[in-house]
Amino acid sequence: MAIFLLGFFILITLVNILFFIGYFSFASAKESTSNATPPVSVIVCAKNEAENLKDFIPFILQQNYPNFEVILVNDASVDDTLEVMEHFEELDSRVRLVNVQNNEAFWGKKKYALTLGIKKAKNSTLLFTDADCRPESNMWISQMASNFQQNKTIVLGYGGYLKNKGSFLNKLIRYETLLTAIQYFSFAKWGIPYMGVGRNLAYTSQEFYAQNGFATHLHIRSGDDDLFVNQAGTKKNTVITFNRASITRSIPKTDFSAWILQKRRHVATAKFYKKKHKFLLASFYVSQIGFWILLISLLLLNIHWPIVLGIFILRLLIQYTVYYKSAKKLDEMDLLWLIPFLEVFLIFTQLSIFSMNVFSKPTNWK
Repeated sequence: MAIFLLGFFILITLVNILFFIGYFSFASAKESTSNATPPVSVIVCAKNEAENLKDFIPFILQQNYPNFEVILVNDASVDDTLEVMEHFEELDSRVRLVNVQNNEAFWGKKKYALTLGIKKAKNSTLLFTDADCRPESNMWISQMASNFQQNKTIVLGYGGYLKNKGSFLNKLIRYETLLTAIQYFSFAKWGIPYMGVGRNLAYTSQEFYAQNGFATHLHIRSGDDDLFVNQAGTKKNTVITFNRASITRSIPKTDFSAWILQKRRHVATAKFYKKKHKFLLASFYVSQIGFWILLISLLLLNIHWPIVLGIFILRLLIQYTVYYKSAKKLDEMDLLWLIPFLEVFLIFTQLSIFSMNVFSKPTNWK
């Protein structure tokens, strides 16, 4: 029995390490540059985001880019969102407004509102972010747009979260976001892109219409970003960008239950990914949870503990190498020393989310 447990531990750890080695594709990636400056339409869809719009739209309007417009989409808000948008429209001629009324067939669906925003756009290069997002620099549009070259029609950027040094939840959210970015950037480098984040995502209108928009998953409340990329992304048309000037930061949840609800929606959407993506993501998660359960069990049972400890250290060194290089690219270095604790906490939080989703469905995007 002891030899069987040790052998299984070695096997599951090997699977986990192979994923980490695969993630070197992003960790060691070099940023490509170009001088492309296509006209850009920045699209911000907002539902009850009046205060965030006041704070963050100025960061978009201050972008150093020669030709762009900002499409503000009011998704049937009940606060002062529409009035705030109208104010920006009056102040700046680059701002254009789409006011979405409640529609009986599409009520509460962000994809419907986004589709109207895309149809309003004058430019074929579309750049998406959220109302609570702030570009890290005034070169955000420039960095994202420069990747539209040759046959590249989809650009995946990093949408991180603002830091709160005294909050464990903040670190957990940012760690989960970092890990997700490592995965979707790496998958894209492998030639099998599976998702992007609407906080920082760009694609062409030609690609949008070639995919018939969100039609194939319009019935699913969430997934305007990841399901679209999962459907449309290929080895040939998808590129990643991780230059610090291309990063956006959002306001993270400050309440654990609110964050859990947000992650439940994301997990519920992931079941609609292509089979190969679901298999790979599930394999990584199973290898993670299996590693920690077997590690703790073997150490408690005192089974070949020097070998077990040596395997743990080897895995940790490989993991830290990948995460260090990735965190350095994405300016998340303060998370490194907490990685083992954050990893274990996140694994079992995800397990509880999977269990909750089996018995009840999460609610709408806002």
